Amino acid sequence: MTGTTTGAVSGTGTGRRRRRRLLTGVLVAAALVLGAGLYWAEPWKLWQNSTVNEALPAPSAAPGSSRPGTAPAPGPQTVAQGSLISHEHSTTGTVKLVKLPDGSRTLRLENLDTSSGPDLRVWLTDAPVKEGADGWFVFDDGKHVSLGKLKGNKGDQNYEIPAEVDLADYSSVTIWCDRFNVSFGAAALQAV
Repeated sequence: MTGTTTGAVSGTGTGRRRRRRLLTGVLVAAALVLGAGLYWAEPWKLWQNSTVNEALPAPSAAPGSSRPGTAPAPGPQTVAQGSLISHEHSTTGTVKLVKLPDGSRTLRLENLDTSSGPDLRVWLTDAPVKEGADGWFVFDDGKHVSLGKLKGNKGDQNYEIPAEVDLADYSSVTIWCDRFNVSFGAAALQAV
């Protein structure tokens, strides 16, 4: 009888150890998945603000162009603009396409106010700007060009438009979250 009792106790201890190892393995795996998910989604960025206040690029003065009686060099010219509307996150501000005296073009965000997020980009697109959830996912369906990472979620910022980009092909701008393929906000562009 003693041998039977010892065997039962020994078997019970082995079962507890297996359950403990299994539970430990499950907890370690869950912690790894949670950590990877947090690293990928970066939810803390929703509560971090970064303000950027860039001046509109100024025309560069040509040598000897400041003679008395000569006309001043032309300044930057706004060729199209629009107001940002909210999509996935509350977003406000103005978007301007600006032609500089040297012929280069800049996309300017003025008074931008949106949430921060992971992997936000500024895109020129050919997609129509739609109100509400219907507009959240349309910007990567057609033609788009990324002007770079969003410099900050608040303030005034400039993004150089490459010379090879034909502005006639694009009708809107979006603050695009590349990580989740969703628009934070967008603006339809109207010629000025």
